[in-house]
Amino acid sequence: MTNIMARQVTVVVVLIGAIGVALGLPAAEKDLQAAETTARTFLDGLEDEIRDINYNTTLQSWNYETNITDETLDQRNDAVDDQALFLKEVARELRLYDYNSFKDADLKRRIKKLTDLGYAALDEDKFTQLVDAISRMQENYATAKVCQYRNETNCNFSLEPELTETLAKSRDPEELKHYWVQWHDAAGKSVRKDFDEYVTLNREAAQLNNFTSGAEYWLDAYEDDTFEAQIDAAIDQIRPLYEQIHAYVRYKLRKHYGNELVSEKGPIPIHLLGNMWGQTWDNIADITTPFPNKVLLDVTEEMVRQGYTAVKMFEMGDEFFQSMNMTKLPPTFWEKSILEKPKDGRELVCHASAWDFYKKDDVRIKQCTRINMEDFFTVHHELGHIQYYLQYQHLPSVYREGANPGFHEAVGDVLSLSVSTPKHLEKIGLLKAFVLDEESKLNQFYQAGLSKLVFLPFAYTLDKYRWEIFRGDVKPENYNCKFWEMRAKYSGVEPPVVRSESDFDAAAKYHVSADVEYLRYFVSYIVQFQFHRAACEKAGEYVKGDPEKTLNNCDIYQSAAAGNALKAMLAMGSSKPWPDAMEVLTGQRKMSASALIEYFQPLYDWLVKENKALGAYVGWETDLKCKSS
Repeated sequence: MTNIMARQVTVVVVLIGAIGVALGLPAAEKDLQAAETTARTFLDGLEDEIRDINYNTTLQSWNYETNITDETLDQRNDAVDDQALFLKEVARELRLYDYNSFKDADLKRRIKKLTDLGYAALDEDKFTQLVDAISRMQENYATAKVCQYRNETNCNFSLEPELTETLAKSRDPEELKHYWVQWHDAAGKSVRKDFDEYVTLNREAAQLNNFTSGAEYWLDAYEDDTFEAQIDAAIDQIRPLYEQIHAYVRYKLRKHYGNELVSEKGPIPIHLLGNMWGQTWDNIADITTPFPNKVLLDVTEEMVRQGYTAVKMFEMGDEFFQSMNMTKLPPTFWEKSILEKPKDGRELVCHASAWDFYKKDDVRIKQCTRINMEDFFTVHHELGHIQYYLQYQHLPSVYREGANPGFHEAVGDVLSLSVSTPKHLEKIGLLKAFVLDEESKLNQFYQAGLSKLVFLPFAYTLDKYRWEIFRGDVKPENYNCKFWEMRAKYSGVEPPVVRSESDFDAAAKYHVSADVEYLRYFVSYIVQFQFHRAACEKAGEYVKGDPEKTLNNCDIYQSAAAGNALKAMLAMGSSKPWPDAMEVLTGQRKMSASALIEYFQPLYDWLVKENKALGAYVGWETDLKCKSS
């Protein structure tokens, strides 16, 4: 622990102890109101210290992820240790209060959040072991390199940008297979031992927080005992639509690659889907689109022609929010963010992320931005996180988070739903002479389906898989084959080569190696359509049953009414349960896929007819391409 941090913790602990001795335990006091006043004064007095230590931890994490060295790793880990010790002492003292008897709901909520220690519930040695295991997995992921196809002397290819761009653009199945196998071997195999240690300590930490496993701990963030059942119901609800788009894509890929590579009724080989994990398929729209003679919606060339830069892309995103009467990016954002991959040769985590530093207006983005349409949408998504930070930065630190983890992810995508419409791209001068006839509309829905719809089974699987591991339902000797069993069951995809238990392919996804819960993305892809529908109604862009004002052709750009409604929800942070926040914007208190299904209804209707006419098999038969030891 650093000397400065040690002094901070000592001062706070002494302060807390002095209050307890002087006043006695609140639970023993006759005057409950006085006890609540004491607890509230105590919490308010801690706020500056909590913000300071959160700032330091965030800063050291930023320094590490933007410059991966042994030194920055040690500094990050020291900061994480300091934060854990600090919060553990705070929680220990707060637990002396009988806060469950308090009548002030807000006070009870703040204390409950601060007494939830997460991994800090572990003793110091085990906490360090857990942080180290996660750090090794994360570092392996960030620094993994593979060899160039047919050139074993060049083994310096990274996920970003080389592999990502090749998986998106190449149509050579052998090249695609090469990079898929190399990446999964490099990013997955070597962290299996670290993952085992991580799972053991994750379970122990969950139990110390009074949860049966890490699965229940992650689900607790959604404050609803029925939430897992709601997730299961949602995946069943979208299954018919997913099966139709899966059948159509498989048929098109068979036409392109041949029957030997893509079977008529089996899962789709994952390396052919334009993305390393098969989580979105929009990169293969060019070879699968319903009406190839119609121009596909892609403004990348126009962006390049107009001289777009990473900074200009973020300026455009900032202007979008300002047009809705939302908050302008502060000067510190532009001074401190990393918007392009540094050219100084340092290793960094290129995965796009938005950061809140718990100081006024200190918000940043780290993104290795490329000049293309996909990253243009990603820019708006990441700025959605930033807007959330700015709207709730007035709240106590424990409330400076999304109403539930999925809300944060959804907010940026609400903007992307508008930004990705031809209507908006024409407004900002990126789309020229684009005729939106019925065939072009189908292409547009289809492209959105390859991005939004096919993602849902992937997102569902990534956490459902980890929940089973956390709960002990899947043993280490079955980790890899269970992963592919679930990918086949829910997504209908398979690896390009037979895998075994000597592999560990789940860790080839950032969020598994970095211990990031993924249900938030699933939730976001459902609720963003609910948010979108409500915002579109407020903007006057959507009227149910009006063919001129549909959910899938709505642009909330320049609508202060929509912006004000969004701001009202965002400003609540997590100060209230998420149904309260959702109700402010949508008038609804439950998650529902109805808005998503309405958005894609024209695509579903067309796919049913087209698949029948083509004789495309709907569904898939599975012969698992993973062999147990």
